[in-house]
Amino acid sequence: MDTAGNLPAELNSFVGRAAELSALAGLLEQARLVTITGVGGVGKTRLAARTARRVAGRFPDGVWLVELSALYNAELLEHSLAEALKLADHTGRPPRTALAEELAERELLLVLDGFEHVVRECAELVAELLRRAPGLRVLAAARRPLGITGEHTVPLAPLPAAAADGDAVRLFADRAAAVLPGFTVTAANQEATVELCRRLDGIPLALELAAGRLRALSVGQVLQRLDDRFRLLTGGDPSAPTRHHTLRTAIGWSHELCTPAQRLLWARLSVFAGQFDLEAAEYVCSSPDLPAEDVMETVAQLVAQSVVACEEGVGYRMLETVREYGAGWLEALDDTERMQRRHRDWYLGLATWCELDWFSPRQAEVAARVETDLPNLRLALEFSLSGAEDPHVGQYLAATLWFYWVGCGRLSEGRLWLARALELETSHAEARAKAMWVYGYVAVLQGDPVCALGVLQECRDEAALTGNAPASAYAVHRLGCLALLSDDMVRAEELIGAALDAYREIGELNSNVLMAQVELAMAVAFRGDLERAVALSEEVRDICRDHGERWALAYALYVLGYAAWLGGDPATARELVEECLVIDHAFHDLVGAVLAIELLALITEGEGAPYEAAVLQGAAGRVWRSVGLRLFGSQFFNAPHELCEKRARTALGDAAYASGLAEGARLGLDAAVARALRELPAEQPPERLGSVPRVAGPRTHEPAASPAVGGGETAG
Repeated sequence: MDTAGNLPAELNSFVGRAAELSALAGLLEQARLVTITGVGGVGKTRLAARTARRVAGRFPDGVWLVELSALYNAELLEHSLAEALKLADHTGRPPRTALAEELAERELLLVLDGFEHVVRECAELVAELLRRAPGLRVLAAARRPLGITGEHTVPLAPLPAAAADGDAVRLFADRAAAVLPGFTVTAANQEATVELCRRLDGIPLALELAAGRLRALSVGQVLQRLDDRFRLLTGGDPSAPTRHHTLRTAIGWSHELCTPAQRLLWARLSVFAGQFDLEAAEYVCSSPDLPAEDVMETVAQLVAQSVVACEEGVGYRMLETVREYGAGWLEALDDTERMQRRHRDWYLGLATWCELDWFSPRQAEVAARVETDLPNLRLALEFSLSGAEDPHVGQYLAATLWFYWVGCGRLSEGRLWLARALELETSHAEARAKAMWVYGYVAVLQGDPVCALGVLQECRDEAALTGNAPASAYAVHRLGCLALLSDDMVRAEELIGAALDAYREIGELNSNVLMAQVELAMAVAFRGDLERAVALSEEVRDICRDHGERWALAYALYVLGYAAWLGGDPATARELVEECLVIDHAFHDLVGAVLAIELLALITEGEGAPYEAAVLQGAAGRVWRSVGLRLFGSQFFNAPHELCEKRARTALGDAAYASGLAEGARLGLDAAVARALRELPAEQPPERLGSVPRVAGPRTHEPAASPAVGGGETAG
């Protein structure tokens, strides 16, 4: 885990709340769960983030923000936390168990924002994590508390709005100056400004919406029009808090001042989860009454009115309160399902494009794009798998994202969606077959051989009956992966070889095909034919570089690096394996990364640094907890680790070796990678009792380790 945390930079100034900041900082010294509550738009999120920034120095393992407002499926709550914490878990463990175990020894602050719609599930999760992780503290922000034992609730009032020097007026003036350069509160506009802030009850969101109107209106004109709206729109439930009426009225007033096109786009944009880009908005929201070529300008107008936020270099976003208002209008127009279907279709197209571009020089761009659009892809999956008339589309979408589930550290989430997809009845054999082999692939990587064997054999049999040659090849390939990780190298070579023949026959060439060739190299290397393994891997390396492919390249480099070490060339081995590790870490491929760290530990020991080798083995041990069974329980994959441990223990003694392991086990993944790449200085090892000569490469008086080349998440 990166100890720096993930708090976003503030995009504008933070105004007021000095007393609340001090109180919250003090309360977090005493309480393990503090929840800021208040009406939507009152500033809970900003205050929580600013408080977290103030107290960050107290938490050695960082401060981590988890935004839950765009989460529409409570089953993904644990995945969202793990995602924010940068905790990838590839095992078959329940995500809650993996989270609790990872946090058990950490000292960090978790900031939870916008969980009202999943409050029950969130309360259960937080209660369990607090019980099992004594170093964890939680700062939550929502319209309602979690309601669990030990929670300290801090109701957040609006900003004081009764005086010209109050925080509400200061905030309004600050935001007004951002849209109308040079704006200040003067003697001429002071009375109107104070009255406007008072009428808006000092609610920050309402103040910002009003400030956005100063491009076209004076403060007095804004006040007059708002006053008219208040008189007209303050009806409704008399028991509801006045401030709820005020906020909705302020948003409704902004809505009524919009043109018909702006109102229509506001409603349609509410189908997006989190952020979206202009191309998505143009496709999803356009129609004869809102042509695609007009969407860009209309979005810009909504940005100017503070209805839509523009995040430079990222895209657009609507605040949840504003999005909910638009969703209500979309429902009133009876257009929600149609827009959800268009939204689904756009992200289905995006996933299809990304799958094709995964095998290209744009692979890193694809990974980043899917990461950015994950909330919307989840929403598209939820729509497709929840009673839609065409469930095969959901099966296809879940399977098409295989490269992300497997290559970018999302096995657990991928398996959840794929399992739901395969529960649906559909007559579309091709989509179902693809979901089956991808599900089997994920099960193999998670160490669930029984499940994997069943679904892959079923996929192969159905593919044979329907003449689906690609599905048959993929199923046979993944059955070969299962044999590889089960130490049945003869069977692995047979099946993967057959799959490669089938791929060639149908003209298939992509990352999966290249990984099959790397996996074949592993199998033949384990059987003693290192020369053939090197030739197979060099061919993959050349193809990868021709096509700009990086993910499969990492595993080819791993094989070649280990072969170089066996050949007595540790300098080349280190160069190759370090490049492998850089690639795997960039893609969040935990299995590839941990295998590279294990091999670098062996290389490091051979360079005369047994203590540092022990540190790297300790760091790898921590990562394996998130991957699954250490080195897959395979005698072949485990041999280099055992050799490194034997040599390091001999050189250091048991106590110093254990000290190195413990030091490594305290490193988060980013720090472990930096240490393996020698970007962080090695600690001075404890006093050692004697040493042994260092020899580059395998020692002649010991048997060479079996080549542990590739495997796991992306190679198995």
